[in-house]
Amino acid sequence: MVTTIRQKIVTAAQDRLNALGYSGCGVQEIADSAGVPKSNFYNYFKSKERLALEVLEEYIASSKREILSDPVLSPLNRIKAHFGFFISRYEKNGFDRGCLIGNLSAESSDNVPLLRAALKDALTSWTDLLAKVIEEGQARNEIKRGLDPLEMARFLINSWEGTVLRMKLTRDRRPLDDFMSIAMGLLDNRDASELST
Repeated sequence: MVTTIRQKIVTAAQDRLNALGYSGCGVQEIADSAGVPKSNFYNYFKSKERLALEVLEEYIASSKREILSDPVLSPLNRIKAHFGFFISRYEKNGFDRGCLIGNLSAESSDNVPLLRAALKDALTSWTDLLAKVIEEGQARNEIKRGLDPLEMARFLINSWEGTVLRMKLTRDRRPLDDFMSIAMGLLDNRDASELST
């Protein structure tokens, strides 16, 4: 498959934005990383913010959110598989790259209103998907019923983003394992005797 110049720019931008943040990399660095002249950048994107929007869209599309809708898995196992996918992704990168949504959100400002709105929408849709799975798990008595699904989904994502920040700092999987152990323990409605079987 032939990679287009546009795709080279998007791929390079995802790498640079994830490594250096929005403010930390410029158009020239992205163009250099893509191996294209800076002038080519503006043939495809009006601004760095527009490029970041496309990078975010691709990142979300590659985030395997469809796992959360997989009817083959139980709701709790969907949640485990969803976060497990990210753990595998981070492990492949040596735990030095975090969640692009979290990385860009940390830098989000009024200077990039389109990106800020897209990040907010990304978090909202992710939260809504998780809440739906939690609610389904409660209906199946697999996930504790006393939890508000939307509140728990927000908590999981907020906790996850903090976990990923710590993982980037320590460059190991311990924070991710801690998250999985505690988060799944909070959700799981089975008692200890069922877990050992």
